[in-house]
Amino acid sequence: MFYNVLKLDDIVNPKEEKFKRVALLENDNSSFSIVGLKKNEIIDTHTSSCDAAVYVLDGEIELHFSAQKFLMNEGDILMFKKDDEHKVLALKDSKFLLVKI
Repeated sequence: MFYNVLKLDDIVNPKEEKFKRVALLENDNSSFSIVGLKKNEIIDTHTSSCDAAVYVLDGEIELHFSAQKFLMNEGDILMFKKDDEHKVLALKDSKFLLVKI
């Protein structure tokens, strides 16, 4: 994968398929992934084993934590600590970068 120019639509395309996560780099608990979700798809409540950041590349998602909800659009970044329970709802066909460190 190194030294390759990657096209986002070649990695995930929510217009053609449901939830898809493609890990571009992984090392121990750290990873750099692209996630695609169709409109109205949900990634159910879960926790992360490490701190994480979500960067919306395309579309619109809601990130739900126990007492808060964040509306995220293209270009928005949200960082959170490991073990924070959360879920994701796609309000539009969406793609986001998920970085776990």
